[in-house]
Amino acid sequence: MKKVKFGVVIFPGSNCDMDCVHVLRDVLGQETLELWHKERNLQDCECIVLPGGFSYGDYLRTGAIARFSPIMEAVTAHVKTGKPVIGICNGFQILCEAGLLPGALIRNRSLRFICKPVHIKVETKNTPFTNFTKKVLTLPIAHGEGNYFIHAEGLKDLKDQDQIVFRYCDAGGKVTPESNPNGALDNIAGIVNKERNVLGMMPHPERCSERILGGIDGKHIFQSIIHTFTGQI
Repeated sequence: MKKVKFGVVIFPGSNCDMDCVHVLRDVLGQETLELWHKERNLQDCECIVLPGGFSYGDYLRTGAIARFSPIMEAVTAHVKTGKPVIGICNGFQILCEAGLLPGALIRNRSLRFICKPVHIKVETKNTPFTNFTKKVLTLPIAHGEGNYFIHAEGLKDLKDQDQIVFRYCDAGGKVTPESNPNGALDNIAGIVNKERNVLGMMPHPERCSERILGGIDGKHIFQSIIHTFTGQI
């Protein structure tokens, strides 16, 4: 069976990097490399993962320093070739700071760090990251700056181009103000770029990919990537 070669980038302050490595390497059996942020060589990895955490201590703004790490030049080049990148939580923030995704992540509406399970609605399966998912996923969030914002014209573009991938919702899949944990514009929990090969999402799929951890909904996102490359799960 063909395997996908994943690369998980490790920044100073990353704390979900080994969770991603474990899921990809040990749970899903894929070839997985740990890539230090000062490297410039992605070692022919097919999919790059920017994990969650607090890169560089979240000084200035979340992701604002990490976007200048040497490896991000290689990640940008990787994106331009059409290969996939997934940024999770802090990884989403880095992708926005790097200009690889539109918009920004700002302080939660409550001004408090939020750590709890949430429901998200899969708004499109037309991505390499969602072709094997069900309609509603239950995943944990853990962030202080997960409030997605973009100007009105940008939001219209996201809608017109079918770039909104996940929205916070209730257990039945209904998108409501009450189901929005952080004040994100239009309940947005994840988006892709126009080319559809870069995904940023605030919830943590790597923390919900084994039943012993309470669920496997997150596993479906990684399986979607594998399916995109191999046609297998």
